[in-house]
Amino acid sequence: MVDVDSQTAREYARNAPDERPLRGYATVLGVFAAAAGAVAGAARLSGRRLPGRPPAADLALLAVATHKISRLVTKDAVTSPLRAPFTRFEEPAGEAELNESPRGRGHRHALGELLTCPFCTGVWVAGGLAAGLVFAPRATRFGMGVATAIAGSDFLHLAYDAAKRKAAG
Repeated sequence: MVDVDSQTAREYARNAPDERPLRGYATVLGVFAAAAGAVAGAARLSGRRLPGRPPAADLALLAVATHKISRLVTKDAVTSPLRAPFTRFEEPAGEAELNESPRGRGHRHALGELLTCPFCTGVWVAGGLAAGLVFAPRATRFGMGVATAIAGSDFLHLAYDAAKRKAAG
């Protein structure tokens, strides 16, 4: 794992508006790399092959499911108790979503950033779903299908509300 000394961290963050927890980021990166390596190693040991070219249908499900699950983890009001140890409530952010900011310093702050950023969390979600496609493809496709249906439902709710607002005038 990359070790970032405190002088390097200070020099790096000199112009940053807040602390940049480089050691925390390095830990998060290390955990992700270790998990990806473990999945690849387990796949190899079990004789499972990683797909050379995933089918387009799997990629479409993976994209939409990753979007929905990452927003659910990082923005949904119902999942705020999972984020609360690492984040601070800021304000409502639209339909059942919240804006939160990372709390604390170091590793806690780094996890707070991960848990408030759907783009960052999307990498983890996609990695987990990809691992699921290797080890339990049927169950994973089913779960991705459910998440995709929820994402479609979300868009329909938003479109319905927009149409009602337009009709009201």
